[in-house]
Amino acid sequence: MKPPFGEDQPCFIIAEAGVNHNGDLSMAKQLIDVAAVAGADAVKFQTFRAESLVTEDAPLADYMTAAGEQSPSQADLLRRLELPLEAFHELKEYCELREIKFMSTAFDEESADALDAMGMDVVKVPSGELTNIPFLRHLASKKRATILSTGMGTLEEVQEALDALEGAGAGPVAILHCVSAYPAPPSAMNLRAMDTMRKAMRKPVGLSDHSEGITIALAAVAMGACVIEKHFTLDRNLPGPDHAASLEPPELRDMVAQIRAVESALGDGIKQPTEAEMNTRDVARRSVALAKSCEAGHVLTPADLILRRPGTGIPPREFDQLVGKRLARDVGPGTQLKWSDVE
Repeated sequence: MKPPFGEDQPCFIIAEAGVNHNGDLSMAKQLIDVAAVAGADAVKFQTFRAESLVTEDAPLADYMTAAGEQSPSQADLLRRLELPLEAFHELKEYCELREIKFMSTAFDEESADALDAMGMDVVKVPSGELTNIPFLRHLASKKRATILSTGMGTLEEVQEALDALEGAGAGPVAILHCVSAYPAPPSAMNLRAMDTMRKAMRKPVGLSDHSEGITIALAAVAMGACVIEKHFTLDRNLPGPDHAASLEPPELRDMVAQIRAVESALGDGIKQPTEAEMNTRDVARRSVALAKSCEAGHVLTPADLILRRPGTGIPPREFDQLVGKRLARDVGPGTQLKWSDVE
């Protein structure tokens, strides 16, 4: 199966619902509705079991406490945000009903196996698992198209992860630049790292964007990003670790529309006038005209010729070819010359 990403395809836009359902299946379905209405290509959740992901005393990240999170530990927080595996069956079916691709990031082998059994055809590797080589090999064994996020990683770590995936049989791989800060300030985004990875690894690249607003995502598309992943929420004021750094529904719709506009503006790279310019070209360019009345038989000199709009006659580049020609008829001042006017 052809992957949904590539340099010959429209940008693959992933609306990252993540855990912004707050552990509520009905809210998760509302997020699918928002992503579908926005025109995103896929909506992505996170599938994990807290006990397989963190120790009981693992601390919260600074961005979680900055967002007002009151849980005493990551384990407590993740248990509150966890959905049972059977819920993802229901979410996948609902995505099919809403005609949007279902995705979910697995954080453990059991979750990965369950998602694969559902027929999820694109594997997403989160930044936190970039160096988890045994897990990468397990994901690669699914033989699925794979999207690799690289937040917090060095180029060498990204190469090691790519080698592990490809060595274990992963399908086509896209690599996402990512800055794992929530929100990530523009000055930290370093979008040129996409070009570095594209050249080094010869893979489609994109951006998992944790910056505020949509400006950085649009810049990434203009730089050739084949995949954009962006967190969204029903309401930034909801309790939970990721809502504050997420887009609200109108912003998600705007981002998708603006990405498509940027894509259409990129064009094919051939420098030539477009159909939209043709009338302006005729009006704005100049042609050779006669500066004064001249009778038939007059030999044209540079002083006889002027350049005036419109550009529908003899172009300025052929000015010199008219000098020395003899007029075939009487011509009045300001007349735009034609080749039939000279012998």
